[in-house]
Amino acid sequence: MLLFFVGVVFIMSPAGLLSNLEFFEGTILANNTFWVLVILGYYFLATLLPIDKIITKLYPAFGLLMIVMTVSIALAILFNAPELPVMGDVLAYFDHSHYNNELLAPNPDGLPVWPLLFVTITCGAISGFHSTQAPIMARCLTNERYVRPVYYGAMISEGVVACVWATAGMAAFPGGYLELKTLLDQGGPGLVVNQVATSYLGVAGGIMAIIAVAVFPITSGDTAFRSLRLTIIDAFNIPQSVRNRLLVALPILVIAYLMTKIDFSLIWRYFAFSNMLLSTSVLWLATKYLFDRGAFHWIVSLPAIMGTSVTVSYIMTAGIGLGLPQSLSQPVGIAVAVLCLIALTFTHAKVKRQRQVL
Repeated sequence: MLLFFVGVVFIMSPAGLLSNLEFFEGTILANNTFWVLVILGYYFLATLLPIDKIITKLYPAFGLLMIVMTVSIALAILFNAPELPVMGDVLAYFDHSHYNNELLAPNPDGLPVWPLLFVTITCGAISGFHSTQAPIMARCLTNERYVRPVYYGAMISEGVVACVWATAGMAAFPGGYLELKTLLDQGGPGLVVNQVATSYLGVAGGIMAIIAVAVFPITSGDTAFRSLRLTIIDAFNIPQSVRNRLLVALPILVIAYLMTKIDFSLIWRYFAFSNMLLSTSVLWLATKYLFDRGAFHWIVSLPAIMGTSVTVSYIMTAGIGLGLPQSLSQPVGIAVAVLCLIALTFTHAKVKRQRQVL
């Protein structure tokens, strides 16, 4: 389900970005459906063909474009020296009253910062989808020495990219949340990225930056559908013939196209929750792995506890979940996390004593 929702989300979001380019205004390239079909066509080829035929040939260029444009945005911010909001201003965005510093205060839409902040910025916080790509990345490495620079380097690089664009977004909307929301209502995320990019880099630079931003989700979407096809084939022991790949990939992409006709925010909620749930599950699995070996597990167990609290709180209060009031879901999520911490600490101490005896 997660891989499917990732693929659908990353058809809709890059299509919205590309169709909002001012350069394409008044042409067929400004049509969102056109870009949906183009991206689907690329996903079809990327899902069907071996990974070294298309993906590995395009990714170096995609990665370079993203790095160059992110550095350009960062330099533009430094040289323009915009006045960034201070912490009190940032927290004030989440409430009608000015300078409300309560973490659980609702924003102007009546939605709580906890747990929605972590679910909404799902890939920027922690991503279960990335864990699904670990086996594919491992199979592409020619030497185990590359594990640390590839995995750790990718994590740090994506974090830097996220921070640069978050800073650019804050600086581009001095009016805060309401100014950003107005633009979102007018043209969605595509129009927001368009304005941020062009305001810093001009029309030409803005176009390049938007293409770079659009490429980022496309490189997630193609691997999502590819991983989904591989998962189904592996699960049912289906031979890897071209015919069987077609029989698996084609229905998935047709359904994905139909899903693009649904409200994007609804698809995003399903994607965000399943992404957070999987990331939390993988963190607990990593905790078990390290725990059994007597290794330092807190580096993954504490994020797992945090993810558990977020996941429980969200599904209890979300419309796609139990729909319970926030006053109940928030403390229950925190209580579950505290219980997990107590249980883990107790078990850790018990096992440590047993190992010392042995």
